[in-house]
Amino acid sequence: MALILGSGLLLAKAATAATLLGMKVIGIAGPAGSGKSTVARLLAKRPGFAHLDCDGLVREAYRPGGPAHAPLVARFGKVIVGPDGAIDRPKLGELVIADPAAKADLEAIVHPVVAEAVREAIASHRARGTDILLVEGALLAASPHVERSLFDLVVWIEVPEPERRRRLARVFPPEVAARRLALGRGVARPADPRLRTIDGVGSPEEVAARLLALAEA
Repeated sequence: MALILGSGLLLAKAATAATLLGMKVIGIAGPAGSGKSTVARLLAKRPGFAHLDCDGLVREAYRPGGPAHAPLVARFGKVIVGPDGAIDRPKLGELVIADPAAKADLEAIVHPVVAEAVREAIASHRARGTDILLVEGALLAASPHVERSLFDLVVWIEVPEPERRRRLARVFPPEVAARRLALGRGVARPADPRLRTIDGVGSPEEVAARLLALAEA
């Protein structure tokens, strides 16, 4: 209980400071199974906080008429189009997982689209008066297309692979968990001095408290 109360005090202080100084933007990055989504959703329940999920922006971009749809089909073929007309993400993942050149092409198409959507969403939240915006996505730490100047802080959640494997196995079918873990192996912490790291082992409340303590430092 003490941990939860302490986190509440940190949250209140952070929200108050953001109200006085303008919106604070915190990026949360890490590979699949690091718990970044869980932590972001937990914190977003607090007054003044909001959560922007980059994976949701990818889904929008993959829909028919979305900004990444036509370029991806042109590069990888109609085989990646699902029955609903959207990009079939598992199929696309199969094509790039063992092909570095194909993965680079995928990122060259998708990352600029998502980066622009992030920029627009940050501007929208700022106009709406959000106090603290948590932007969550693996690409935040590594993609050169993301405008780092838009963020007050980008945090990398570090979790050993065996623990990430256990977490993914609790949520996804075995084949999906294995694919996500394999894709996550290509998401390493960049050697960027501006990127801060926290230990992601522990309960979501514990990890959230570490993130907030870092934001307060």
